[in-house]
Amino acid sequence: MGFPVLTPLAGATFDGALSPNTGRSPRWTLEAYANRWLDDRELKPRTREHYRSLLDRQILPDLGPLPVALITPATVREWHAGLGSRTPTLRAHAYGLLRTILGTALDEDLIKANPCHVRGAASTRRATTIRPASLNELAVIVEAMPEKYRLAVLLASWCALRFGELAELRRSDIDLTDGVIRVRRAFTRAEGHAIVGTPKSVAGVRDVAIPPHLLPIVRAHLRDYGVSRDGLLFPAVHGGNLNSSTLQKPYWRARALAGRPDLRFHDLRHTGAVLATATGATLAELMARLGHSSAGAAMRYQHAARDRDHAIAEALSRMVTE
Repeated sequence: MGFPVLTPLAGATFDGALSPNTGRSPRWTLEAYANRWLDDRELKPRTREHYRSLLDRQILPDLGPLPVALITPATVREWHAGLGSRTPTLRAHAYGLLRTILGTALDEDLIKANPCHVRGAASTRRATTIRPASLNELAVIVEAMPEKYRLAVLLASWCALRFGELAELRRSDIDLTDGVIRVRRAFTRAEGHAIVGTPKSVAGVRDVAIPPHLLPIVRAHLRDYGVSRDGLLFPAVHGGNLNSSTLQKPYWRARALAGRPDLRFHDLRHTGAVLATATGATLAELMARLGHSSAGAAMRYQHAARDRDHAIAEALSRMVTE
């Protein structure tokens, strides 16, 4: 689908001469083009908010007034260097977004070549390697958590669920007969608004087999907290979706008691991946269980793991019982 014909936006400058092939001015500023690029895309709210922040804080202050057609590789290198190295992930995201936007401009014949040629600039590594929690550390963390949140820690680790998936998990998503969690929705916040939508990716919509040793704990949680058919497993005090900040303080105390002040809640998901790998799960099975793949590969991964996920779950439980 072609990029829509642009109309003048605030801050846009152009010379009035239209391209004979596209009917667009070759002098659109990056600010005008990037704003329309963002408006034209169907994005999840958090992704849109992130892109908007990158544009407003990292990209447009320096590059926004420049005509898209006049942005050169030297311009991009100078801008990239000016971002500094204190926030490598943010810099990588900003560069990747700029490259994508200018890639669209190239597709639309507004520029002759994409000027983003800084090798490796769109990739980054975490400053420290994630060390998964040991079984003993995990046991200490679970025991130190408030009772109503212990299952959340267990599902985050043994089932590798994301926090947003946990926060929107409802009784109707739990199939105790087949021992499966049906992940269909996720909770997030964007621009101050609470949003319930689909999981992070297409592969995020998945069925996750519950390790058998957790099933009694799941049943007890549902019973003890009187979770109704459509009720949230981990509701906030007011009855809505749980915010990550609510879980943060008790989790910080619990991880400190386990001697793991470095372990973020999201790292429990990494722990789950390592535990599943230890059972002999293949890459396809692991990616399906975590719901972490490209949209194109998601169906292949899920198909490959459909019959193996229960075996993985049973092997996870044997780590505890043997």
